[in-house]
Amino acid sequence: MCGIVGLIAKQDISAELYDALTLLQHRGQDAAGTVTCEDRLLHLQKGKGLVRDVIQAQDIVRLRGHYGLGHVRYPTAGTDSAAEAQPLYVNSPYGLCLVHNGNLTNAASLQKELWGKGFRHLNTQSDSEVLLNVFAEELQRVASGELTPQKLFSAVSQVHRRCRGAYAVLILIAGYGVLAFRDPHGIRPLSLGFRKNEGAQPDYLFASETVVLSGLGFSLLDDVAPGEAVFISEDREISRVQCAEHPQLSPCLFEFVYLARPDSILSKILVYKVRLKLGEYLAEKLLREWPNHDIDVVMPVPETSRTAAYAMSLRLGVKYREGLVKNHYIGRTFIMPGQAVRLKSVKRKLNAIDLEFKGKNVLLVDDSIVRGTTSKEIIQLARDAGASKVYFASAAPPVISPNVYGIDMPRAEELIAHSRTVEDIRKILGADGLIFQDLKDLIAAVHEGNPDITRFEDSVFSGDYITGDIDASYLETLAQSR
Repeated sequence: MCGIVGLIAKQDISAELYDALTLLQHRGQDAAGTVTCEDRLLHLQKGKGLVRDVIQAQDIVRLRGHYGLGHVRYPTAGTDSAAEAQPLYVNSPYGLCLVHNGNLTNAASLQKELWGKGFRHLNTQSDSEVLLNVFAEELQRVASGELTPQKLFSAVSQVHRRCRGAYAVLILIAGYGVLAFRDPHGIRPLSLGFRKNEGAQPDYLFASETVVLSGLGFSLLDDVAPGEAVFISEDREISRVQCAEHPQLSPCLFEFVYLARPDSILSKILVYKVRLKLGEYLAEKLLREWPNHDIDVVMPVPETSRTAAYAMSLRLGVKYREGLVKNHYIGRTFIMPGQAVRLKSVKRKLNAIDLEFKGKNVLLVDDSIVRGTTSKEIIQLARDAGASKVYFASAAPPVISPNVYGIDMPRAEELIAHSRTVEDIRKILGADGLIFQDLKDLIAAVHEGNPDITRFEDSVFSGDYITGDIDASYLETLAQSR
């Protein structure tokens, strides 16, 4: 996953773009970038690192313009080079800059098409560059005469026919405005907000999470619908059209478990309320399976699991304590590049308050267990702090399958729950007891927030890939590319 923003306003936007990216920093810590448009001149700043490291005060002054894009990158396969930091740019037609959240599952075949038939050169291994060039190629076909929203929408329709996978996309067209679109399943989130201007057209803001809208003083207008394209001109005139033949909203469940901030609204669902329900459902399961439990205290593994852990403690009638203190200057270990970096960071990330552990039977609650590296270290940390017993609860179901839609867990062998029982996992982690959320309860918790959704992207928990193009051969090729 990554974080993307697009802002079209009455005034210069560089400072607000910077603020928007800092609000999305949790979605990616590997690279950051921004582009603005001043008349037809593009100003670009991007590189590897956090937003604060990549974009300096002098850059904000230089990045003039009243519309632009921003991106924070989460490391996935093929993103080692600073050249793959976004926004990405092609000069023809018109001058296009793209930011993308997701992953194309047919990027390899598209790359061959682009070179073999379109003679378009790709300079990286990024699927985002493939997506940009597919759009550029389709726009070139209809680019005669005046550029209209209808021509942009026609190009998006062709992108939907050619591209498979997950994509929430923003494209800046120099001298024209900003185009947004999502894949027909709406796997990755993208919202649109507005801010009133006295006597003028509103300002508009696209963002991966609504926390950006509220943080910058915008009101939520709507989500960009699955398969829909929305164009906002530099004069802030808005046009929107459904460009896919069979769209069906199927949001990624892992967004609600881990990726999004609790104060965000995704697909009209407040993430905070989902996590409360996850805690309640998991407590009910624990009471069924461990009716005579001896848990003295419930503790979250900070910070994503706090909401679920608190709800569990209330339902269990057990004290809630925060015995683990997080160093906020160490990033989220799950989205760090490389296993060695993750291992090193776990030991520096958390510190135990011995008073809360000594002589107690502790239930640690985490949002999920992916590789198991962090969980095993935390369980040992609790024992070293004096806990008599350490139980572990995952607010998410077992992660059993690789993700191919933009989350960096492509090798099945890296997933601790792949081909293992709960008892197998418990022994590896060294816990006295281990309990996972049921998938049906996770789906129920999210569905309660928006009953209109009839299907979710749940492949990491079920092995069912919603795009229908993933088989064992694809997964093996992906694993080898690692």
